[in-house]
Amino acid sequence: MKTELKAKFLQHILQKKKQDEGFTLIELLVVIIIIGILSAIALPSFLNQANKARQSEAKTYVGSMNRAQQAYYLENNSFAKNADFGKLGLGVATQTENYKYNIADGTSGVNNQAQPIKDKAPVKAYVGGVMIGTVSATSEATTLAILCEAEKAVTNGGDDGTALYKLNGTAPTCPDNYVSAAK
Repeated sequence: MKTELKAKFLQHILQKKKQDEGFTLIELLVVIIIIGILSAIALPSFLNQANKARQSEAKTYVGSMNRAQQAYYLENNSFAKNADFGKLGLGVATQTENYKYNIADGTSGVNNQAQPIKDKAPVKAYVGGVMIGTVSATSEATTLAILCEAEKAVTNGGDDGTALYKLNGTAPTCPDNYVSAAK
């Protein structure tokens, strides 16, 4: 009898395993809802990171333009104009998918600008400035640079990147609606 009981018990366990295979509809719905909630949380963060990557291009290019303008000034005793963009030796295009890069004359220096191409682009504009200034501690004349980021993206009513740096005594400062991007 013991062997008969063992056999029936094993049959019962094997049949039960076959019946318990798979997921119920409720279990599947719960998993789908959880995945939906997680993706709803992650999607805005992902889109924001994509915009930050686009803006990183402009910030890097304008910073490079500033440094190239400083080097150009040391060699030529003048700043490069927009027509001389290639003479800066940056090896970058004056227009990319997201930005147009421009050099504009300033009051006592030059403005390097990253202007968003698309009117409704969700990216911020960047403005860099290089000017001749004097270091107050040593009274030496040198080139001073600044890199500024628009406070808002163009889609949120931010600046289009045509702003010019301002003078604060003998140093360049960010235009209105811009903050310093140097960190």
